[in-house]
Amino acid sequence: MSTLFAFLHHVCAFALVSAVAIEFALIRSELTLSSARRLQVTDFVLGIAAGALLVIGLLRVFFFEKGADYYFHSQAFMAKLSIFVVIGLLSIVPTVEFLSWRGALKAGQVPAISARKLRLVTAVIHGELLAIVIILLCAAIMARGGWV
Repeated sequence: MSTLFAFLHHVCAFALVSAVAIEFALIRSELTLSSARRLQVTDFVLGIAAGALLVIGLLRVFFFEKGADYYFHSQAFMAKLSIFVVIGLLSIVPTVEFLSWRGALKAGQVPAISARKLRLVTAVIHGELLAIVIILLCAAIMARGGWV
């Protein structure tokens, strides 16, 4: 079971990284009807992947790996988990924006997004990518038993 949950955890992590990378590429190009729809679908996949990653990760912590005491006493793990939660909260910004486009998309119109809001959404997506790199660093530190 431990191997299965490790595999599922990695699949969710790769799905999450892929979704953020797709959002990054789509938000940088001109917004069209097609790209707006893709952004909505990609953000939905990102949300599912993030939720599954968190649940599966916590199941691994409590039931399949070294135990909660080990992980919750690791500064690298706590940093990794904290960064994940903060980015999850920040990702509400693009999600709310993408969801606000439903009416325009149903009407077959390209959604309107102000330059200020576009900069904010883009900054959050950039932050997510940076946070992923930091989370990977924390995971490598954990794997080496460091920063305990």
